[in-house]
Amino acid sequence: MEQKEEKEKKEEMGRDEVAEALADLFSNVSLMVKGELEVTNNRLLMLEKMNERVTEEYSRFGDVASGLRVFVEQLSNKNHSFEDYVQQIDTIDQQVTEFEAVVSKLDEYVSMLEKKVVSAYRSTASEQSISNYTR
Repeated sequence: MEQKEEKEKKEEMGRDEVAEALADLFSNVSLMVKGELEVTNNRLLMLEKMNERVTEEYSRFGDVASGLRVFVEQLSNKNHSFEDYVQQIDTIDQQVTEFEAVVSKLDEYVSMLEKKVVSAYRSTASEQSISNYTR
């Protein structure tokens, strides 16, 4: 009977050791799973913060784009207002070109008149000197 009791004690001790080993195993697996979940949670938090940062950045880009759109519209309006002035400048330029052509013709005409006056003056002066000389 003692052998039977010893055998039972050994079996109980074996069971206790197995139960203890299993409890340690479950505890360690639980710690490992908890660690993995914490890592995953931290990664998700980091991803959330990155998404918020990107959202802020794109929001600023949207603000810049809106500001640029307004600026382009203002420049376009100014450009349209300058079209009248540009048209007036083109008209003035055309008139100046025509005026220069008229001035050139007048200059030619004045030169011709000047030559005629000089020629007439010489002719009159030579007639007077001939008439003074013949007297």
